[in-house]
Amino acid sequence: MNSEISFSIKDDSISEILQRYQSNTTITKNDALVLLESTDILSILKLSASLKTRFKKDVITYSRKIFINITNLCRDFCSYCTYRKNPFDSSSIMMKPAEVLNLSKIGKKFHCTEALIVAGERPEERYTEAKIWLRQLGYTSLAEYVIDISEKIVKYTGLLPHSNLGNITKEEMKLLKMYNVSLGLMLESSSEKLLEKGMSHEFAPSKNPSKRIEVIKNAGRMKIPLTTGLLIGIGETKEEIINDLFLLKSINNEFGNIQEIILQNFQPKRNTRMQGFPSPSNDYFLKIVSIARLIMPNMNIQIPPNLSPRSFSSFIDAGINDWGGISPVTIDHVNPEFLWPKIEELKYITESKCQRLRARLPVYPEFIDKHDFISSHLRNYVENFIGLDRLVKEEYLVEFR
Repeated sequence: MNSEISFSIKDDSISEILQRYQSNTTITKNDALVLLESTDILSILKLSASLKTRFKKDVITYSRKIFINITNLCRDFCSYCTYRKNPFDSSSIMMKPAEVLNLSKIGKKFHCTEALIVAGERPEERYTEAKIWLRQLGYTSLAEYVIDISEKIVKYTGLLPHSNLGNITKEEMKLLKMYNVSLGLMLESSSEKLLEKGMSHEFAPSKNPSKRIEVIKNAGRMKIPLTTGLLIGIGETKEEIINDLFLLKSINNEFGNIQEIILQNFQPKRNTRMQGFPSPSNDYFLKIVSIARLIMPNMNIQIPPNLSPRSFSSFIDAGINDWGGISPVTIDHVNPEFLWPKIEELKYITESKCQRLRARLPVYPEFIDKHDFISSHLRNYVENFIGLDRLVKEEYLVEFR
């Protein structure tokens, strides 16, 4: 993978690279690396912001969601994670169907449209307690449980599920697609060195890049809108970041199913093996986001605002067009140390950059009418929420302004 790719820094000036880009809107890996090494961030930002304007004009979107943390038991041990728990931890979670539905109904009261279902990676393969929990509920696997509860969420609340379950099989994808408008799987990094001793994914076999890439491609083969992305700052090199952006572009060129790329900046957390690692600097992360826009000018690019609480407005200048899922009710269970901004605050900051904040569904507008990408079971539920622009109708949210 990355070890087979050779980068060489050219002597081309930044202005020459950007001028070439404006002529043909393509960029090479070497040019992208030169930009990432550059200190001339303003020129890069100016171009990436203009590309975003051509792509989505003056609109920045977000998804109004309820975060359903169905279980935080996990077979993996990532060196930066505070999400995963063991069954004996007081903060471990194994939600019953009634609890999931009650939380979904609360989301409906707050006019959410997304039911984000998140869980650890196949906990039943590590913990007897997880097997027993699932068996008592009538399921043999976590995926089977989520497939069933997704249908119930749609039936009883009308919310649209979006599930993040890690590496799932093609058969599980097929069944999830019936009642999930989209799925999520972060690539994080395709660097195999992160699996080595002392690295961030040493004890996380599901983060094996080849396995993740195959799941992303399988979603494409099955015409499932997929959210994926990179986690920046966990031990990868600059060359590997550039390689990964081109890798995701290549996969999407082949299958056309990547609906969104999340660029997430690592934040060190207490009581983890990586608590002493620095987070990426704001300027460095800004350049990565800008370069992602240059590489993929017509891709939905998101940064989570809660992970850059003092600087997230600057990423509008870098060419993002989405803030991701924001909940008016639940916390970010994966990053509980970082609170989401209030939607009113997000609206104010977005408008201060001469942009309009609009709510979207957990499936992006361009996939709603794309043939075979939305299950027939979900079509009417999707249409109930949206207007002609395929974004959430303003009147649906009016009482929360």
